[in-house]
Amino acid sequence: MSTSVQHAPTVIGEPEVLEDVRAVETSGAWLRLKQAATAIQALQAKDGSIPEAADHAEARELVDTIVASIEALAPLFPHDAAYLEALPRDFARWAASDFAEPDFLDSLVEFQPQQHRVDGIRHLVVFPMYTQNGSSNRFVEAVLVETIWPEFIAELEAGDYGNKLFVSLRLIDFTPGYDTNSAVLFPETVAMREIPRFTWGAIFQDREAARYRRVTAAAADITKLVLPDDAAEMLQDQDLAEKTFVMWDIIHDRTHMRGDLPFDPFMIKQRMPFFLYSLEELRCDLTAFRESVKIQRALDARVAAGDELNEVEQQTRKHAGLVQYAVIFDRIFRFAITGSRVRNYDGLGGQLLFAWLHKKHVLEWRDVELSFDWDRVADAVVELGDAIDDLYWESIDRPKTVHWLKAYELVSSVVTPNPASVWAEGLPREVLAGPPKGYTDLVMDDEFPLSMFFEALDKKMKPVIESTTGIRGTDV
Repeated sequence: MSTSVQHAPTVIGEPEVLEDVRAVETSGAWLRLKQAATAIQALQAKDGSIPEAADHAEARELVDTIVASIEALAPLFPHDAAYLEALPRDFARWAASDFAEPDFLDSLVEFQPQQHRVDGIRHLVVFPMYTQNGSSNRFVEAVLVETIWPEFIAELEAGDYGNKLFVSLRLIDFTPGYDTNSAVLFPETVAMREIPRFTWGAIFQDREAARYRRVTAAAADITKLVLPDDAAEMLQDQDLAEKTFVMWDIIHDRTHMRGDLPFDPFMIKQRMPFFLYSLEELRCDLTAFRESVKIQRALDARVAAGDELNEVEQQTRKHAGLVQYAVIFDRIFRFAITGSRVRNYDGLGGQLLFAWLHKKHVLEWRDVELSFDWDRVADAVVELGDAIDDLYWESIDRPKTVHWLKAYELVSSVVTPNPASVWAEGLPREVLAGPPKGYTDLVMDDEFPLSMFFEALDKKMKPVIESTTGIRGTDV
């Protein structure tokens, strides 16, 4: 342990900070921590190290401030005591190494937010880490978060939708790595010497919900879409939208490890055509959709039979209906036109859902207006999910490259490929007879270009989508 870190001064004189966790984001200790973490980022290299010896004195002073702030705030987070006690030791070891590539494994294994899924409970999170869909630099980031765990979600998780690793959070305040499009907190992003068994993964539902509300409201206005009353209500109510996204994501997340899986794209690192990831993400979303339809229809049947639902059942029924709107509108209005056209698998998933519903005539774009036949939409969406499930089931008995070809066949039967596509034309025999790399090399960056509908929508929606960078629930 370096001398400067060992003797870091303790922040005192802020009794309101030490008494009320709800005041953390305005406390001097948090503001000093946030400022010091942001300042040390300017000294760090991409891997998190601080290579310039001339910067080490300043870095040690900043680490002193970070550690002192953590120690001052720690009493407000007794459920994270082991983690907040380990953090200063990891910072001390980093300083003692002359700021080589950081290693925060010891504190990471002590952070177990999945053990405290209580609505409203808060966490102070400090790690050198990259932020997915945000920054690829392993900089020191500091985040204040709050758990979203309503009673009906607890009931779902305790029943048919168990997911012990899933953590649902709300952003309270953060350093620049989260002033981005990142809406997740994953342990694998942290700088560490070895990979432990991961026991949790967190999603910021407030950011997902706020982004959805802003984008969907703008898109509905642009396309003259008349929203059903309950869908319109969600656009006006952040709390309602947040809980809807919790229900969507808890089912989505568990689906990655369930079903007839010919491959596991997230546990086995392998290079595959990007449209395979499109189908996997869409499969999980459509499973959440299908299960929400199942839940809603079962509760609707009870109401029709004269049963009186309790409060939790009423909330479950309401949010099951809202999940269906969220999946459709987020996929169509945001996913399809967000990000670059370079192997954008989420973008392709949005295009695929739109085109499928259009071909089934449950979505119409006519007279410059978008409309849905809501009585038929649910069954049409479930049918697409079934088609992907059938592809997976059949592909268990196929070679990997044949699965790829069949997946392309499914996608290209719905979304029109690039006119220059070698895949659409038919891969040469020498590629078909060769290693999988040859298949992947011939996938175009924009294998499935935007349709004319989405090209026009993209031009009008781009400023709205860009405005959601760094958004939080209080911004809508």
